[in-house]
Amino acid sequence: MAAKHVAVLMGGWSAEREISLRSGKACGDALEAKGYRVTRVDVERNVAEVLARLKPDVAFNVLHGRPGEDGTIQGILEILRIPYTHSGVLASALAMDKPAAKIVMAAAGVPVPEGVVVSRAAAAKAHVIKPPYVIKPPAEGSSVGVFIVHADHAHPPQELSRPDWPYGEQVLVERYVAGLELTCAVMGEEALGVIEIEPTTRFYDYESKYAPGGSRHILPARISPNIYQRARNLALTAHRALGCRGVSRADFRFDSRSDGDLVCLEVNTQPGMTEMSLVPELAAHAGLSFDELVKWIVEDASLER
Repeated sequence: MAAKHVAVLMGGWSAEREISLRSGKACGDALEAKGYRVTRVDVERNVAEVLARLKPDVAFNVLHGRPGEDGTIQGILEILRIPYTHSGVLASALAMDKPAAKIVMAAAGVPVPEGVVVSRAAAAKAHVIKPPYVIKPPAEGSSVGVFIVHADHAHPPQELSRPDWPYGEQVLVERYVAGLELTCAVMGEEALGVIEIEPTTRFYDYESKYAPGGSRHILPARISPNIYQRARNLALTAHRALGCRGVSRADFRFDSRSDGDLVCLEVNTQPGMTEMSLVPELAAHAGLSFDELVKWIVEDASLER
């Protein structure tokens, strides 16, 4: 039997391009080790033409941000009838739109931080909610374009007024939740463990996520068994509410100093797959090697997800 041909879609043009290339290399190497025929595709605007020519059996999507995480590439793959990994068109677009995702998750009983969507001009001019709060682009990942405005800040961050601001004209302003940074992955219909993330910088920003020594991962998280299980249950509830498929990862904040405030910040439908990524670490904790995880994701691929 001929080896299954897998096109690994990586790179692209989002702010997370370099991380996607690292994820793509790691996944491509793992697939080759498992005996798959692999073509690595650095995605450009002609991706539909490239895929139509390649005719792979499966597209392994490791694009982060647009166009791989917002439903765009999923729509192209549906038209081309190429089975693909991770979530489908609607779930991808919904999870990428943080304000819309929060509405859906809250309706399903998943606690989310209060917030408002405003123009970046308004957010730069004056505090739109009482500090401390967080400002973030409504549809970006890896903590790009994120600011924490502390209670002692007299003014909002003036970087929002930059003429070359690359993240759109609207921003999401959310109540800041102090405490622990937690994350939980869902694989199929099973929630994996819960990792506690201890950044070496002020918060879990881009540098903390991807630079060596930028953060420390504690697995299992140092939280009570009931909060640990609640985080797992909420991750699975959010995964289902948004309609996710394959692997997703839900990020939480937990304020153990107050009355046990556990809130879901977002769900990632295209979580990182680098050597420092959280999902492979959670899978390993569950007894699944990186190569086995990547194989599972490929074999889970389908259309109409």
